[in-house]
Amino acid sequence: MSRNLLAALAASLIALGQAGVAASQTPAAAPMARNDYADKASWLCWPGRTDACSGDNTATVVKADGTLAKETWKADPKAPIDCFYVYPTVSNDPGVLSDMIPNDEEHRVVEQQLSRLASRCRVYAPMYRQFTLTALRAMISGQPLPGGITPAAAAATRDTGYNDVVHAWTYYLAHENKGRGVVLIGHSQGSGVLTRMIASEIDGKPSQKLLVSAILGGTNLPVEAGKDTGLFKSVPVCRSNSQTGCVIAFASFRDTVPPPANSRFGKPREGGPMVAACANPASLGGGKGELHAYLSSVANGQDPAAWVKGGPRIETPFVSVPGLLTAECVTKNGFSYLEIHVNADPADPRLDDIKGDVKIGSTVATDWGLHLIDMNLTMGNLADIVGQESKAWLAKK
Repeated sequence: MSRNLLAALAASLIALGQAGVAASQTPAAAPMARNDYADKASWLCWPGRTDACSGDNTATVVKADGTLAKETWKADPKAPIDCFYVYPTVSNDPGVLSDMIPNDEEHRVVEQQLSRLASRCRVYAPMYRQFTLTALRAMISGQPLPGGITPAAAAATRDTGYNDVVHAWTYYLAHENKGRGVVLIGHSQGSGVLTRMIASEIDGKPSQKLLVSAILGGTNLPVEAGKDTGLFKSVPVCRSNSQTGCVIAFASFRDTVPPPANSRFGKPREGGPMVAACANPASLGGGKGELHAYLSSVANGQDPAAWVKGGPRIETPFVSVPGLLTAECVTKNGFSYLEIHVNADPADPRLDDIKGDVKIGSTVATDWGLHLIDMNLTMGNLADIVGQESKAWLAKK
């Protein structure tokens, strides 16, 4: 099974994160002992520390004419707001639940999905005991779960990771927030966990006044058709870069490979009359917009020497491709999603496509869309939005 597929399979656990929004048929397991979030070792990222979020975000800007330019980056230790991030399912730990020790996979995901935002906010990312990829692979292949645990017992652990994140959030509010605005950020299972937490702990509660926005990538947030609220009663979908107290939710698909009938994204998993929210980070007010993507120079099978025909090998960890990608929220065939268009021009020397599809062997798994790179595609736009929202929130305060 390819590395890309294993990474993408994490999205199957969105349901685990969202299951707690509605009643579950599975009996809850006895609560596990709380993590100590006063111990900074329980945090993957913490402001002012050299850790997973203090890596190199240097990018090579690849223009359509093949011109290359290096773009530097630095964190802002005096950023006026905070970001609180919950990562997707990435752990390769041997058990059903991950431990609290960060490995390479946790470090890699924050490099792609979070660390660039440290130029706009102080970043906090708790470790949590998530359902592992090891267990997920066993479930999908029909093999026994690690430790001989039964599927019912494994399902009964579904609250562990969620409770960890809530405890980390509670610790952050009590000891670190000090009235600062905060952006919540998640992807895939992380978005599911945050969806549940916003609905239970923030929507209509005192902490809502601190919410600058929530960014929920790779998920199916239920809203009423034609409206910007639904599951969240008082946290609407964001419709401008200066709107605060709102949510940016999306799942991306190529315009040439729209969601198939069995798509994992584009419809709420609960079914019913609601639809999946879509807010286009490239144009929150609606319509098409240019994506300011920061793509990995080497991930998903990308050849670092193929960004420009006959050009040099890209040496920076990220690549920016101005003018190559546009996005628009669309509703087609019963699905609502972020439609990605590649503005290919065979006449210019820059590459004419991007990597990021989930593949099984050489076959594209169309039901996943561009789930692997949801956050990479939109990262520059999201950084700009967070900067503008920060100013708007501070002005209101």
